[in-house]
Amino acid sequence: MTGREELVAHLLRHRLAGPEIPTSRQNNLRHYRLFAQADPKALMGLGPERRWDEEAVLGLMVAKVGVRPEPAYTEGPDVIDPARTVAALDRLAALLAATARRRGTVLAGTGHPAKLTAFHTALARALERAGCTLRTPALGARFREPTPSGTRHCRLDALGPVLVVRSAESTAGGAAELLHTHSPLPVRLALTALAEAGEPLPDLVLGDHGWLCGAGRLGIPAGGIADCNDVAPFAAEAEGTVAVAVPVDDGAQPDCYRALSDYVLQRADLAPYSE
Repeated sequence: MTGREELVAHLLRHRLAGPEIPTSRQNNLRHYRLFAQADPKALMGLGPERRWDEEAVLGLMVAKVGVRPEPAYTEGPDVIDPARTVAALDRLAALLAATARRRGTVLAGTGHPAKLTAFHTALARALERAGCTLRTPALGARFREPTPSGTRHCRLDALGPVLVVRSAESTAGGAAELLHTHSPLPVRLALTALAEAGEPLPDLVLGDHGWLCGAGRLGIPAGGIADCNDVAPFAAEAEGTVAVAVPVDDGAQPDCYRALSDYVLQRADLAPYSE
């Protein structure tokens, strides 16, 4: 069992939350400024209902994440409040429990395939054991994503039950690279494929980045992880577009998130029973 105190200690030990997170204040403020300027990458598919200037963005992130509130603090380490992380994980557990009770349809996807796939897989498989249906539509669908260094050609793939994005261009060794992305295009492609096949939209989307914001903008309940420099999911949660955004560093080693998924499943009464 993973209790609250044990989980907080884990978050602090692995710098997933607390006063020594890897993301610097400079990095945070740059992303906050980009969101305030409505930069498409920072919006992650969100169409904000209100005007978020830099002061409002900082206030939002103080409230949702626990970053340092002083506008004059511009360099050095920033903070993710572990109490806010645990509270958000409790809300995510409630969202999973509600989906399990209705035996809903679930779509999971990640813009952090090298880091967060195992976290989303654990939640998705637990829902499947509870009678939910997992969907991985639009496999192989290709799209182009603009980046600061130019357009890259991508395709949708899946790692188990979790949709991911790969490069559409094979490397010299023949393997297609898994891509980190903030884009909402992958979830839009997946949802469009369901609609075109005459299938209902999912009851829940598990994800991060554009998976959260893109699904939430279409009115689909969505929940998952967001880092302290990812404003869009927290703005979407504040506006009622995204159901749950969990403040936690999203760049740690995959095993570090096992304690978080264990905690969520225990709180949702979805953890497998041991003999």
